[in-house]
Amino acid sequence: MGAAAPKGATADEELVRRLYAEHGRALFGYVLRLVRGDRQRAEDVVQETLVRAWRHPEALDPARGPARAWLVTVARNLVFDGDRARRARPPEVGEEALDVVPTGEEDLDRAMVAWEVMEVLAELPPHHRQVLVEVYYRGHSVAEAARRLGVPPGTVKSRTYYALRQLKLLLEERGLTSEVAL
Repeated sequence: MGAAAPKGATADEELVRRLYAEHGRALFGYVLRLVRGDRQRAEDVVQETLVRAWRHPEALDPARGPARAWLVTVARNLVFDGDRARRARPPEVGEEALDVVPTGEEDLDRAMVAWEVMEVLAELPPHHRQVLVEVYYRGHSVAEAARRLGVPPGTVKSRTYYALRQLKLLLEERGLTSEVAL
């Protein structure tokens, strides 16, 4: 991209062309490593970095330091901000998830109760939730659950007792009986 700017190119366009010619390859390689080889994402980040340089040409003033340092910082921030935003969003599901959507009224009721139970489980303290998951969801014996959780079997028994008691109360607060939910 070291060719001369086309006739009629503005100073802004020339700035972006020059930045790309001087720093594009190195910037792309750096970003490609940050995004673990996702070429499309790396190209998007490099493009957005150059757009930001175009919007803020004052940041590229040599008195403020090397242009590449600014470009690399902007690119790194774009990658990290994108990662943070992806973690904050719920995961996307594909069309195969539609295969498990309940279709009948009874299936829908059961799915809604299951959803409600999952929300209640999330309200339990982690040590209570873990023991219920091990014993009821994964079907482990008390001894197996104790080994997996790294606690004595007696602790598993008492945590299970108190977790079920708290679960029952939380379900009743939501208008669900434990017989329906469990």
